[in-house]
Amino acid sequence: MTTSTRGASKVPAVLVLEDGRIFRGRAYGAVGETFGEAVFSTGMTGYQETLTDPSYHRQVVVMTAPHVGNTGVNDEDPESKKIWVSGYVVRDPARVPSNWRAKRSLDEELAAQGVVGISGIDTRALTRHLRERGAMRVGIFSGNALPDEGTMLAEVRQAAEMKGANLSAEVATKEPYVVPAIGEKRFTVAAVDLGIKGMTPHRMAERGIEVHVLPATATLDDVYAVSPDGVFFSNGPGDPATADHPVSVMQGVLERGTPLFGICFGNQILGRALGFGTYKLKYGHRGINQPVQDRTTGKVEVTAHNHGFAVDAPLDKVSDTPYGRAEVSHVCLNDNVVEGLQLLDRPAFSVQYHPEAAAGPHDAAYLFDRFVSLMEGQRA
Repeated sequence: MTTSTRGASKVPAVLVLEDGRIFRGRAYGAVGETFGEAVFSTGMTGYQETLTDPSYHRQVVVMTAPHVGNTGVNDEDPESKKIWVSGYVVRDPARVPSNWRAKRSLDEELAAQGVVGISGIDTRALTRHLRERGAMRVGIFSGNALPDEGTMLAEVRQAAEMKGANLSAEVATKEPYVVPAIGEKRFTVAAVDLGIKGMTPHRMAERGIEVHVLPATATLDDVYAVSPDGVFFSNGPGDPATADHPVSVMQGVLERGTPLFGICFGNQILGRALGFGTYKLKYGHRGINQPVQDRTTGKVEVTAHNHGFAVDAPLDKVSDTPYGRAEVSHVCLNDNVVEGLQLLDRPAFSVQYHPEAAAGPHDAAYLFDRFVSLMEGQRA
């Protein structure tokens, strides 16, 4: 990715999909070129949390909401230390941010961090195209000396695909760190960082949990060196079929019977650890308005999602695994995609979506309490 950060708003820009579809607009954020997988997010708000979610590493995010940037950027809402998206696509960017918490505009933040974007295109047409044909590679090119269309298309088709990509180590912490419990400490959790969002350990800390965040390369010995009451596997980017190391670590946790909770990528890791396969969705689930049913209670939740892969587990029966019986605990009501797993004979469960949901909704916050209950039960 090459970038410049000057005078983006009047500079021409071009978005090129790998199937040859082209959209022309104006540069938004940094000027230059960038490549990634084109995906769309259906959230009406929470763009700052989306941009800083490590799970979006190597993806170009198309916002389906037409007006983006109205609340600017603040220093409290990021989910990590940087913007992770490789490109950003909006239809109608706000000219002036209007929020008492805003420190700067969204386009200024994108430019400062070197994120190439495009505005002024028909994002509805682009979203319909991706829904019909699937997520695909894309390039955004901006500047006064743009390559010809054939050259741009050739460059897009040379970019790496998401299928087969092993990315968690690229976004995870390199060194362990601790998020202390808020108030009285009740439990210790070892959290394997595969691309963790900052709000996740905070939600656990609110419940009296001291969270030891470990690198994606952490071994089983590293996990148990902190004497955990529970083990957590986080969200993260890439193809779960490449995640052999975290799968092996999780299997060791399951063997020991330690309470286990996984979110998003962690759900896919649990699926693989239990012997299920994973597959790439046509265009994935991204946004903060996805309906999911908790099959253990019958309750329907509005949930936050960011996943392009899913677990291939049977919806209609309990499955036998090396670690006892397992069942699908949550399902997406839009397309019947597996959104959660639980073991019936060991204290382990996971969900494919994001119960920490800093930008909302908060229907699924109870899942952290469910994790606490598992640890309470194990201690008793």
